[in-house]
Amino acid sequence: MRKLLIATRNKGKIKEIQAELADFEMEIIGLDETNLPDDYKVEESAMTMEGNAIIKAIIYGNKTNLITLSEDSGLEVDSLDGRPGILSARYAPGTDEDRYLKLLDEIKDIPDDERGAQFRAVIAVYDPAAEKIKTCEGIYRGKIIREPRGDQGFGYDPIFLNEEKNKTNAEMSLEEKNEVSHRGKALQKAKEIIKREFNL
Repeated sequence: MRKLLIATRNKGKIKEIQAELADFEMEIIGLDETNLPDDYKVEESAMTMEGNAIIKAIIYGNKTNLITLSEDSGLEVDSLDGRPGILSARYAPGTDEDRYLKLLDEIKDIPDDERGAQFRAVIAVYDPAAEKIKTCEGIYRGKIIREPRGDQGFGYDPIFLNEEKNKTNAEMSLEEKNEVSHRGKALQKAKEIIKREFNL
């Protein structure tokens, strides 16, 4: 069976991507299932999410000789001029909770009707044999609430409210979240690209 490498060690991301691509007849693996050393990391040196996704896809794809799907995503808060953006995973040292608590503190004086935000995900798929790369993007609008809610998901999920469902990402099942999320939207496009361009 052919393999598709998801260029991350983030278990939450791998789970979401595996669920979305479950109907493909291929083995979907993360970096922990390759022979790369545990401490091998690619420097995300680009100034855009697309740039970082491309860097990771090409380097990990060439290292493993596997078709590689890489994703870079971030939270863009309207009142912070789009921050934390590409710095979302590095916004504060420590845990996901440390990062979202820092963000909540930064916007504590912003009124409820001005707390709009969006998650953006950019996916790159790279085939090292053909040296071919394709990208796509998904955007998911919502708002930042004042107190974390829910225990599902990861990252900023407990503070990001889907206003239609009146649920945070962390209160949704994986299926619910994949239906509406930035990553889910980008993955729907990536599925078409993989079928059309990569014959998987």
